[in-house]
Amino acid sequence: MKNLLKSLLIFGLLLSQNLLAQTLTQASFMVKGDCGMCKTRIENTAKKSGAKTASWSASTQTLELQFDESKVTADTILKNIADAGHDNEKYTAPDEVYASLPGCCLYTRSKVQHTETTADAAEHYFVRGNCGSCKTRIEKAAKDAGATFAHWEAETQTLNLKYDHSKTSADHILQKIADAGHDNVKFTANDNTYNNLPECCLYDRELPLGVKSDRVHTDEPRQDFTQHADHVDESIEGVTLTKSNPATALSRKSAGLTFNIGEKELLKAACCNLSESFETNATVDVSFSNAVTGTKQLKMLGLDQKYTSLTKELLPEIRGLATAYGLNFIPGRWIGGIQLTKGGSTVTNGYESITGQINTELLKHSTEPETGINLFADANARTEMNITHTAPLNDHWNHSVLLHGNGTLAKMDTNDDGFMDQPTGTQLNATYLLNYSDLDHSGWATHFGINFLQDQRNAGQMDYNHRLDQSEQSAYGVGIDISRFQVWNKTGHIFKGKPYQSLGWMNQYTYHQQDSFFGLRDYFGKQHTYYSNLIFESIFGNTNHKYKAGASFLYDRYDEDYLATNYQRTETVPGLFFEYTLTGEKYTVVAGARTDFHNLAGTQFTPRLNFKYDITPKTIVRLSAGKGFRTANIFAESQAYFASNRAIDILNSGGDIYGLKPEIAWNYGASLQQEFRLFGNKSSVVADFFRTDFTDQVLADLDQNAQKITFYNLDGQSWANSLQTQWDFSPVKNFEVRLAYKYYDVQADYLSGRKEVPFMAKHRGFLNLGYVTTKTDKGSLWSFDTTLNWVGQQRLPDMSTNPAAFQLPAYSEAYFTWNAQIGRDFSEKVRVYAGGENLTSFTQERPIIDAQNPFGNYFDGGMVYAPIMPANFYIGLDLKF
Repeated sequence: MKNLLKSLLIFGLLLSQNLLAQTLTQASFMVKGDCGMCKTRIENTAKKSGAKTASWSASTQTLELQFDESKVTADTILKNIADAGHDNEKYTAPDEVYASLPGCCLYTRSKVQHTETTADAAEHYFVRGNCGSCKTRIEKAAKDAGATFAHWEAETQTLNLKYDHSKTSADHILQKIADAGHDNVKFTANDNTYNNLPECCLYDRELPLGVKSDRVHTDEPRQDFTQHADHVDESIEGVTLTKSNPATALSRKSAGLTFNIGEKELLKAACCNLSESFETNATVDVSFSNAVTGTKQLKMLGLDQKYTSLTKELLPEIRGLATAYGLNFIPGRWIGGIQLTKGGSTVTNGYESITGQINTELLKHSTEPETGINLFADANARTEMNITHTAPLNDHWNHSVLLHGNGTLAKMDTNDDGFMDQPTGTQLNATYLLNYSDLDHSGWATHFGINFLQDQRNAGQMDYNHRLDQSEQSAYGVGIDISRFQVWNKTGHIFKGKPYQSLGWMNQYTYHQQDSFFGLRDYFGKQHTYYSNLIFESIFGNTNHKYKAGASFLYDRYDEDYLATNYQRTETVPGLFFEYTLTGEKYTVVAGARTDFHNLAGTQFTPRLNFKYDITPKTIVRLSAGKGFRTANIFAESQAYFASNRAIDILNSGGDIYGLKPEIAWNYGASLQQEFRLFGNKSSVVADFFRTDFTDQVLADLDQNAQKITFYNLDGQSWANSLQTQWDFSPVKNFEVRLAYKYYDVQADYLSGRKEVPFMAKHRGFLNLGYVTTKTDKGSLWSFDTTLNWVGQQRLPDMSTNPAAFQLPAYSEAYFTWNAQIGRDFSEKVRVYAGGENLTSFTQERPIIDAQNPFGNYFDGGMVYAPIMPANFYIGLDLKF
């Protein structure tokens, strides 16, 4: 009996559920919204109003409902949704309710045509476009042509339409969209209309319909987290997982003057390491700093590399003891993208940036397994191999393996001075990256990285035998042995229902050791660094008012031996920071400040301000001002002069770092970005001026005595004025031209008076030409690239204390350098390239002073102002699997 009652009860419940289901009405309605918060608000309101189920899609702007018409009507549900702030096909939200929504929920409002019928058709068409402006233009044109609902997606290049067949047609709507400038599946836009679109809207007309351009970006929250400013950044600050930008572009959205350098730009030159990644870039100057070790250093805004913050994955990278050789530590084929910011950068990334920031992103974030192999060799017997592998592990995890090895085995002496033109030696470099992303559900993402590097170099005279100790031979030798280990993690969380609010935490440990000698001069350095940065990001009211707040900690432990003297110090720097971003219709203001409590340099307050104003969509003005400070590592940063007879002299200024005080400087900048059409193609001119004023600086004085380098703190003024104009244009399809001119005025008050800083040309010119043939269906193409640099006269150090035969003129001669490369892509998987560097073969006449007597009083290998090697030719092969 009991079993019978149970069976009847179960049957009754099932029957009642079926009967209930049969009375439910299913319907879909257009409801406007933007983000995850909108979805929660719309669905909750519908359910509270009586709907059994409610599912809203941001991509289609459609709400799917199930409800019992005997208990609630669609009108009631839609009216309540409108009262909650969301326009729909029957009701419009009150203006005051819409205005009170969070900034991320402020969808684009349009004149909604409310209908009392369900006769509208739902159809989908391919329409070309790029950005948020395209979206607004396409949807407006569709609605003006009679559509009752129009939603265009940049990612899929698809327009979803609803319209009344009795009042309009798809052909009429699509023709109006083409008239507005957007090619679609049925009609092509007029060329003049297309050419008059804003630069950001110039979609690629060569791509098949439905395929998005590399330049596509949307105003919807991205799920792949990007740091590139040409995309909307809804990411966790500092812990983002990036996809590389495919081209070089000046960010239109960034308040700072930021250039995004992508893989396509890096492939225009040999780009064996970071020092060679700027050969086609006019902003950064890269040159040899020493004629014995062949070391390269970069300069920006007229100042040395040490004043630029060089980061990797937004973590400190080339600083401290790594300054001299660090540009060689990041292989070119590992680089997924570079972000270069001139002037003051964000306070969230630290206090050391004075002239700007260069951040390097490594390859990662692959949707399909891909393995790349790069082989390279040049005429100077330098060879290298790179292996990169990126692959997803499952829906949430992906990893990257990056391997690099290079070697220079043959000794070369093209100028017959008895010294090798470049060092021999090898480098082994390995990195493993592991990434996790579950932003759609849990809101968490994390990134792990580990790197190991071993770099061994030998230089000096041709007869030098690196297998013998320097004391056992008369030939002058140089030995540099560097070991480096890094491990880091970046973890972040986006709060549920609040895509604008996130928390990120970055941690990194670095061990760096250099064991070296330069003739009879020994230098040993060891550095332990721990860096931590915690960043919270949210809004005040809406996303027009964003802020970031956080805390950082930096620990540096230095242990150096120079000759017979040991120098040890520990720097601990806890810091606090806050940054506010105000975004208006035409302007962006980023104001930030940080306070750092340095145990040796004292408490330092660092404010920074960036302002951008769009006079028109194609005319942008930027202003910036900010402060930075750093502690000088005088031995590591001056290794270019170790291969010389110069003794190091430190004039104690009462500071706690080698007896010296920290360096403090203010940087101010202004720029104008103008875009226009020329020859029917896009063109842009950028002019910028930056000034750096030091309130305190550690000067390396080469003029006091030709046998000394004297370090002391500034007593007076020191400044650097930088003026640059750059014009990019395309005279014909696929042919790009970049012209630039730079003027530098860099002076300081030395003990002997005010002088120009040596080795800095006042005038520089730059020309880059690039042409790429149209890609075939099989992915094959040819690419041609050439760069011409003109470097004006440079002041040279005063060497009047030397005999006349070992002196230098007051100024160097001006010269040209010319690089060129030809590439052939046989498919998406196979590429061969060949090129030449310094094709003018201009070299400094005497890069080493008194090279015949390297242990004598006048020997000096640090007086380098021009190339030290003649034309060099190379060939390379890229394979992908």
